[in-house]
Amino acid sequence: MSGTNTDVPAVIAHELPNPVPHDELAACPVTDLFRRIGDKWSMLVVIMLGKRPYRYNELHRSIEGVSQRMLTRTLRTLEEDGLVRREVFPSVPPSVEYSLTPLGVSLLEPLSALAEWAVKNATSAVPTR
Repeated sequence: MSGTNTDVPAVIAHELPNPVPHDELAACPVTDLFRRIGDKWSMLVVIMLGKRPYRYNELHRSIEGVSQRMLTRTLRTLEEDGLVRREVFPSVPPSVEYSLTPLGVSLLEPLSALAEWAVKNATSAVPTR
């Protein structure tokens, strides 16, 4: 939000150059965020971990259609991005639990707002295919 007008979302408060330079678009934190969480599984994993921590197999069983390889890649990427914490417990065999970091928890509110907007406007959306 802008400092003088709290009714204006920050995303439209700034003028964009015309045309938008490719290097500016690539360096934009918003573009980076959508690139990181905009894949098929990342948002779902963040939302699920927002409810409570999960062990790997429990999380895998809870998401129909995700392969072990893709879930592992998604969790690793979210961990590298600082959104997910991986904790290994010293047991035999070792058990691993995934949870959101404080940064991941801070993503839940704007993610919820985006989800609410999508549900509210689902009937207004024009199908692309």
